[in-house]
Amino acid sequence: MNETHFYKLPKSPEPYWRESAKLSSFPTLNTNKKTEVCIVGGGITGITTAYQLVQEGLKVILIDADQILNGTTGHTTAKITAQHGLIYDEFIQHLGQEKAKLYYQANQEALHFIKDMVDRKRIECDFSEQDAYIYSQSEQDDQKVVKEFEAYQKLGIDGDLQYEVPFDITTKSVVVMKNQAQFHPLRYLQVLVDEIVEKGGEIYEHTVATDVEETHGLAVVTKNGAKIECDYIVASSHFPFYDGKGFFFTRMYAERSYILAAKTEKDIPEGMYYSAGQPTRSIRYVMINGEKVALIGGDGHKTGQGQDTLKHYEALRNFGEEVLGIKEILYRWSAQDLYTLDKVPYIGWITSGHPNILIATGYRKWGMTNGTAAALLIQDLIMGRNNKYEDLFTPSRFVADPSLKKFISTNMDVAGHLIEGKLDRPSKSPEDLGLDEGGVVSINGRRAGAYKDEKGEVFCVDTTCTHLGCEVEWNHGDRSWDCPCHGSRFSIHGDVLEGPADKPLEKL
Repeated sequence: MNETHFYKLPKSPEPYWRESAKLSSFPTLNTNKKTEVCIVGGGITGITTAYQLVQEGLKVILIDADQILNGTTGHTTAKITAQHGLIYDEFIQHLGQEKAKLYYQANQEALHFIKDMVDRKRIECDFSEQDAYIYSQSEQDDQKVVKEFEAYQKLGIDGDLQYEVPFDITTKSVVVMKNQAQFHPLRYLQVLVDEIVEKGGEIYEHTVATDVEETHGLAVVTKNGAKIECDYIVASSHFPFYDGKGFFFTRMYAERSYILAAKTEKDIPEGMYYSAGQPTRSIRYVMINGEKVALIGGDGHKTGQGQDTLKHYEALRNFGEEVLGIKEILYRWSAQDLYTLDKVPYIGWITSGHPNILIATGYRKWGMTNGTAAALLIQDLIMGRNNKYEDLFTPSRFVADPSLKKFISTNMDVAGHLIEGKLDRPSKSPEDLGLDEGGVVSINGRRAGAYKDEKGEVFCVDTTCTHLGCEVEWNHGDRSWDCPCHGSRFSIHGDVLEGPADKPLEKL
């Protein structure tokens, strides 16, 4: 395919959501504070939790290391659905039918919470009910889709089994989950943010939480030395900023996936579509300036591993061209998601030894419902109410199958990349880089990372991740340094973009 101006990717990987939402800005915390609940992380979980707790009359402070709604929530595909890939047959096999049904119910309740909120507050966020589809193209995937539909029947899920989708895609079986939804997440959450502030909740941006003090009461310690004394801490910062000896970095792994927003030759049908096979492909529409635009997503891989990340955007572009015909690519962005060992999020008390600290993480790619479900569960735990989902999501659980196998394979993979990075001897020097190019180079015999911007200025960092010492790799598509071991990400200046690392790379 010849490259034309229609197919060139926008240089700035900025999500559509942020450019089309008017977000308030908040000050940075620079004095010590006292509150009842301190929430760390300004995504859907943190904001919904704060909203619910201020309704309960609690004093709440919410802090975010960057801007609120700028992390994973700001980079979502914004599906509100309990259809999270082919998982229900797997959950029945590994967790049992009762827990599989609880997982579905928790996410359905989250969907209804969002819908009720939109209706009650008349939020203009492009909310629309849509059926969700997973289609198979191979015999092997076809068997999985059929089994998934059988799981739907066992669990009482409102669904159907069909055999085609309204695209130029040859399919076998298609499992459908009825009455799911999609929306503009930032416009929805901005209404909740406004009400948090109106009811006395406090929000502080660019406030990095680095530790927890438990010597005299409970307090969140921030990077600039300020502290927030509180009765409860909620860590909803994607990767928990505080581990509490839960060793979550050994029990989760990070994946990146990619999204294009494109004008298309063909009309985009109603519904949300997801492939059963690999590499994953996702299609749905959004409305931009009154026009239907396709969101084309997928091509996930472990963070810091695999091919040049720009190739993933190109793969999605080629898929979109084949299926819908691409007229123009308007936006591109990527997202990072955390996977737990058994694919169920960790939500609840961080460990038994920390009765006033809660976490919410590991949503895979399905944060809109899982994140909302987390907020509702955390609300009940803090208020001392029973919640039937507490045992399902408890962070202290360990399901022998498949968790043990996944634990071993995940940490063997980490060990392999740790050793591989230490043995790497780059041959390039910073002078070898072209404009707007980054890569691993050698500086005085030392492994380093260098990026040369479009003006020729070079930024060099030590490539040793500040979390556990793995060597980071260059992410061409997002212009960042990514750790292949636990998913930490750093800017060209070495600043932390994603945890679990909480210290920047050394500048050279």
